[in-house]
Amino acid sequence: MKYSLLALLAVGFFAGILFWGGFNTGMEATNRLEFCIGCHEMRDTVYQEYKETIHYTNRTGVRAICSDCHVPKDWGHKMLRKIQASKEVWGKITGFVDTPEKFESHRMELATHEWERMKASGSRECRNCHNFDSMDTKKQKPKAQQKHAQAKQEGKSCIDCHKGIAHLLPKEYVDPDE
Repeated sequence: MKYSLLALLAVGFFAGILFWGGFNTGMEATNRLEFCIGCHEMRDTVYQEYKETIHYTNRTGVRAICSDCHVPKDWGHKMLRKIQASKEVWGKITGFVDTPEKFESHRMELATHEWERMKASGSRECRNCHNFDSMDTKKQKPKAQQKHAQAKQEGKSCIDCHKGIAHLLPKEYVDPDE
């Protein structure tokens, strides 16, 4: 009895390690750019837009990929985001956005969900790379200096002002500041 309990615990321990390793490997695989652009709706629309931005090509060679902006780094928030993303995969499977045309017809709705998610987190993923306290405002244009100081004072997050930074804005979008 004593040996079988010990064997059961040992098997459970090693099975747990294997499961956890496989689970994490699978989660990380879904954070790769190749996974994100695996369907033609993403590859032919938002990926093409992103390739024209500073997040893709810039003077320093630092590139942000889809998961850098759309998947939190910490485990708890990452798991919640992955659960939300499964709904997006379901939309592909069920035909909700299975063509670029359908994607475009839902772009405003999809963008609004993403902007709300980013706003709710204080633009957490943006702040992995961009932070008010780390900005050298002397190297910014005067308007950017003023806007960043105002945003910091008002507690705004990146997404409040930078919608459309990596993707085209939906045709229905109306800028509230204009």
